[in-house]
Amino acid sequence: MASESPAQPVSSPSLASGIPNLKDRIPKLEPRRRRPGPSNPTPVPQTPALPSPPDLTDWSFKLPSRRILSKEDHDLFLASPTYNLIVAWVFGLSESVVDTPKSAVRDESLSQGAKTILSILDQAEAFVSQSPPNEQGGCRFGNKAFRGFLDLVKEKTTAWHESLGLHNADAIAEASAYFVQSFGNRNRIDYGSGHELNFMMWLLCLYQLGILQRSDFQALVLRVFVRYLSLMRVVQMAYYLEPAGSHGVWGLDDYQFLPFLFGASQLLHHPYITPRGIHQDLTVEEFGDDYLYLGQVNFVNSTKTVKGLRWHSPMLDDISSSKSWTKIDGGMRRMFVAEVLGKLPVMQHFLFGSLISAAAGMSEEDPSAAGEDSGEDQSNNSHTGHAHDGTGWGDCCGIKVPSALAAAQEMKKGGHVETLRRIPFD
Repeated sequence: MASESPAQPVSSPSLASGIPNLKDRIPKLEPRRRRPGPSNPTPVPQTPALPSPPDLTDWSFKLPSRRILSKEDHDLFLASPTYNLIVAWVFGLSESVVDTPKSAVRDESLSQGAKTILSILDQAEAFVSQSPPNEQGGCRFGNKAFRGFLDLVKEKTTAWHESLGLHNADAIAEASAYFVQSFGNRNRIDYGSGHELNFMMWLLCLYQLGILQRSDFQALVLRVFVRYLSLMRVVQMAYYLEPAGSHGVWGLDDYQFLPFLFGASQLLHHPYITPRGIHQDLTVEEFGDDYLYLGQVNFVNSTKTVKGLRWHSPMLDDISSSKSWTKIDGGMRRMFVAEVLGKLPVMQHFLFGSLISAAAGMSEEDPSAAGEDSGEDQSNNSHTGHAHDGTGWGDCCGIKVPSALAAAQEMKKGGHVETLRRIPFD
């Protein structure tokens, strides 16, 4: 008898149609994507074309004076060819050192003009010992012996400019005004990014006068500006210069700005030093001499009585989280036009002559108020003719801001040099 195969169950069409298709019900899993960071709506400022030096055959030189005495004057400046000239000069210098360490500029490659400027800065530093600071007595405010230093510098400026090849007295007077202002303010005994800008304008005047050439650009940043920076550190430490317009920890730096702009350009495509490298002591110490950004961070760290960038320089700490030096370079460009050229409390002290001219319609400085920035002592604090934007405090002639650098120096004098104070939860 043949065996019968077991009957196969027959699926009911109605039952199969009632079973849900889970493939259509379960959402497709996709890898989580990191949200893009907030984009900066402000475009990165571009570098305008740098004009050729003017024809000086029948040129009339002019003693520089302050011309930005109101917000309207400042607006005229921001729309003027002189604004483009300054941006072209500073950004052009920055672009000349892209991916270039300081050691790349050899002594034998320096022009005679650059060598003479370096000699001038060496002589200026020697004047610090000739005008020693008075006994501070623990005071953290500016030392009046600084005025003696400035007097020595001013006495020598004519001879220094003659050594550069200038023999026109009016040309020397115009260029010298920027040079003397680049060391700080004689009346307030302070120093800030506006004075640093004056040094760059002195170099621009020498370019306009034909003393410097485009071929000098790298040397101007990596040798001349570096030498000026080291000189100003000596001056700051000797005379406890107060930070001009400091916002304390909420500013980029108490005194300087351009080391960060030029320094970001130097590191733009560096193969292994990243923005986070400023937190690595070995990186900062090993490469600080070659790269301005790292060198300035190292100096800032050395002058603070609290350890850690996030405590004494939170803006620098925040910037270090950027993914690339390109981001930082763009940010520094934005900051230069917004926080230096774009700030009335900074630019109201800027000087305009014939080589760096004022725009048509800008105010003329009242001669009775000219002494404040020319270095003459003032017996009152009225600041006639002085413009304010109505925001903040202590931006130019408000509350005196003691120097953090002075605090570190006074600690050393007291023998407290072993360690910096740490925040308890650092």
